[in-house]
Amino acid sequence: MTNSFTLQQHNIEVTNIVRNARPAKLYQEALAYEPEAAIADSGAIMVRSGEKTGRSPSDKRIVKHPDSEQDVWWGSVNVAVDEHTFEINRERAIDYLNTKDKLYVVDGFGGWDENERIKVRIICTRPYHALFMWNMLIRPTPEQLAEFGDPDYVVFNAGQFPANRYTMGMTSKTSVDLSFEEQEVVILGTEYAGEMKKGIFTVMNYIMPKKGVLSMHCSANEGDDGDVSIFFGLSGTGKTTLSADARRKLIGDDEHCWTDDGVFNIEGGCYAKAIDLSAEKEPEIYAAIKFGTVLENVVYDDYTHAVDYSDTTYTQNTRASYPIEYIPNAKIPCVGGHPKNIILLTADAFGVLPPVSKLTPEQAMYHFISGYTAKVAGTEMGVTEPQATFSACFGAAFMVWHPSKYAELLAEKMEEHGASAWLVNTGWTGGPFGIGSRINLPYTRAIIDAIHNGDLDNVDYVTDPIFGLAVPTSCPNVPDNLLIPKNTWSDAAAYDKQAEKLANLFIDNFEAYKEGSSEAIINAGPKL
Repeated sequence: MTNSFTLQQHNIEVTNIVRNARPAKLYQEALAYEPEAAIADSGAIMVRSGEKTGRSPSDKRIVKHPDSEQDVWWGSVNVAVDEHTFEINRERAIDYLNTKDKLYVVDGFGGWDENERIKVRIICTRPYHALFMWNMLIRPTPEQLAEFGDPDYVVFNAGQFPANRYTMGMTSKTSVDLSFEEQEVVILGTEYAGEMKKGIFTVMNYIMPKKGVLSMHCSANEGDDGDVSIFFGLSGTGKTTLSADARRKLIGDDEHCWTDDGVFNIEGGCYAKAIDLSAEKEPEIYAAIKFGTVLENVVYDDYTHAVDYSDTTYTQNTRASYPIEYIPNAKIPCVGGHPKNIILLTADAFGVLPPVSKLTPEQAMYHFISGYTAKVAGTEMGVTEPQATFSACFGAAFMVWHPSKYAELLAEKMEEHGASAWLVNTGWTGGPFGIGSRINLPYTRAIIDAIHNGDLDNVDYVTDPIFGLAVPTSCPNVPDNLLIPKNTWSDAAAYDKQAEKLANLFIDNFEAYKEGSSEAIINAGPKL
């Protein structure tokens, strides 16, 4: 506790402030004040996030202000809120924070590149939220904390207190509001910790492209030769799992930026899905579940406190938050050179797309802008089974500019640094969801290994007749039959029908992005 530390500049008068407490202290606080906190047999702390167990994207708001109005991609992703309403919600949050006897503050950095990082302050009421952001932000040294000064962005997390549904523009008791001008995030009506993390990511997605830096919803790792791979994909497609590779150094699992010097991780930790987690399938992540790790909404044995990772009583979106150094081969500091391989991950619920295909630059842009995957159950509230979805740049929910802004930056950097692009399907084979089966993780890992080893550079390829993708006919440690999706279906006509259905979905979705896209990119999509 820092007695001289004050939040008066934020109009908060509470004097009992726990600032940048270490995990042991926050464990003690959580066990005292979190009603359902418990310690797992692994040493991790188990907590409940309350009613909300996933993000609430429909309740996200951005302040419409003359200084940033022309930059923002307004619509269903970035819903506008006026300055006055933001001020009402901020006042509501601050009033609530001022009712507390004790508050928790985490001051940390967003971004490992010291030239690009931002200073972030989290103000919250729950020890669990403080420990979560202690893990997810880059932790300052004592010297850096002493000289921290004023933060660049402040998150007021009053998630235990609801928004007023009668306030103009509010659609529920949940509201996550962001002002680029005030440099503040206000959270009301949700205690799901991921809202804080993604709020900072949204901030970076605004300020980085203004500087010519590409912000990306991706994981990244590095081989022994310094070759960097980045993995684009939504939650559930394998970003975290596939980037945690014992033979490569982990740069980060979710959020990165690509500068003129290379890539850097925005975060100081990882936020992994814990459903069906096992030491056999995901050994690096499983081993990271230890003292200091936060386990959200998991079910455990009352006697042994052993976690049942297959139990989805509370949610399918069970999660683990841990410092990145808990992955034994993490690269600290989390920075790397320019990527050699760009891997676009999709979990195709239709069972149509090949497990791996090599993309032309134009196809890479087309599939990056399209961002096709299946929305995996539990990632968002109300989603109980996979649904086909398109999310521009594989992360539209966090993008602030029009997707073309990020696509142009990616195209420029790929061309400048000669990166190869691949589409990897981690979804279904032998039929759609409900009939086929999920592609075995060992096969996907073998495909990623083949990309890194250059094994796919000198094999025969065939062209998919509808999607135009170059599909390898062989890959080490992967059955040849699996590589051509139609061969895995018992009914070839049913496959053709599904492929046509998916192609039409791609074509219809891309209508919104034709303006601003070159003819070459438009023509890189499927053809019927």
